[in-house]
Amino acid sequence: MTDQQELWDEETAQRYDTPGEGMFSPAVLGPTVQFLSELAGGGAAVEFAIGTGRVAVPLSEAGVAVSGIELSHAMIRRLRTKVDHQTIPVVQGDMAEARIPGEFTLAYLVFNTIANLLTQEEQVRCFQNAARHLAPGGCFVIELWVPQLRSLPQGHKATVEVSQPGYLLVDTYDVLRQHVVSHHVQFEEDLSSRVARIGRTPHRYVWPSELDLMARLAGFHVEARWADWDRSEFTAESRSHVSVYRLNDR
Repeated sequence: MTDQQELWDEETAQRYDTPGEGMFSPAVLGPTVQFLSELAGGGAAVEFAIGTGRVAVPLSEAGVAVSGIELSHAMIRRLRTKVDHQTIPVVQGDMAEARIPGEFTLAYLVFNTIANLLTQEEQVRCFQNAARHLAPGGCFVIELWVPQLRSLPQGHKATVEVSQPGYLLVDTYDVLRQHVVSHHVQFEEDLSSRVARIGRTPHRYVWPSELDLMARLAGFHVEARWADWDRSEFTAESRSHVSVYRLNDR
């Protein structure tokens, strides 16, 4: 079993879906699906790291033919409780290498998932794989957070990203390797309880400018960058971005 298979196991797949809430809320998914539908332009789309189908299922219901690539067997099994293979075909494999048959007008990779690839080489190969899937002039869309190194206190290597009742998110940084580990702590609000669930996920953070260079190496150019799916302006204060890369004519 690979490290990623261990991270995205049956328990994680079961907890991942929060129907109607959080990342599954209409306020999040509505603009995302509309944005991707418009870019697909009536053509087919492929989602890298399709997961349990958070975006793919509503995008398919909106009339876009969606296929996917997913490494985790558990995530695919969870997806299959929602739609069958004929509705959304999925190839099991690494998004930097796996190939799904067909030619697509849109490839997309959402919710920071390119950072699950822990080396620059793997991330470059992911762009190259997207290019292999796309027709000339097709688009590759990436949603990714902006590294928050400015919030690191002097002499410290960690930031508290979320602090709310029952949940704490702490990120620890290795700035030499551009690695960050997210520590997810879930606990009972009752202070007498000593029980907590801790999960850890490693990432390789990427600056927007580095992402743009990866795109150029794979034959893309930057078409647009927004702060969110609602096309709000990307600024120096934005904590995430949605970037659209257009494949150059071959």
